[in-house]
Amino acid sequence: MAGKILISACLAGLPVRYNGSAKPLVHDAVDRWKAEGRLVTLCPELAGGFQVPRPPAEIENGLDGDDVLDGRARVLELSGGDVSAAYIAGAQTALDVARENGCRHALLIDGSPSCGSGFVYDGSFSGVRHAGQGVTAALLRRNGIAVYSDREVEQLACNLGEGG
Repeated sequence: MAGKILISACLAGLPVRYNGSAKPLVHDAVDRWKAEGRLVTLCPELAGGFQVPRPPAEIENGLDGDDVLDGRARVLELSGGDVSAAYIAGAQTALDVARENGCRHALLIDGSPSCGSGFVYDGSFSGVRHAGQGVTAALLRRNGIAVYSDREVEQLACNLGEGG
């Protein structure tokens, strides 16, 4: 059996998003990986100590997860509360879980200040997004784990040598 894949809990159908919803990812490859026992499910935000529901949060000033990890930006709740430390803690837990399970790939929900891999929101809480990655995606990539968004399942399957 090929290696395990870290997957965002919301993509696995668990209601863990900030608003208590899930965002189940329906795809034949994901169903196959699940049946093979290859998916390692984790929500970095819950791992960082957040509850469901929780206030929405975005990375400030149009920056991204790399900036948070390097201390140049913060993850702020809508109220202005700085929750950066919890996002970093959740990212570290995700990395630890990925390593413990031999995950060399991750399939994460895009747009999240944790899991976004192609885009994140700009910190204005106005729905404006920009290219960038969340804190967990950035930390995983820094540590050699390939990160794919929920729109890149075909690419992940191909890179695993499985086709779509």
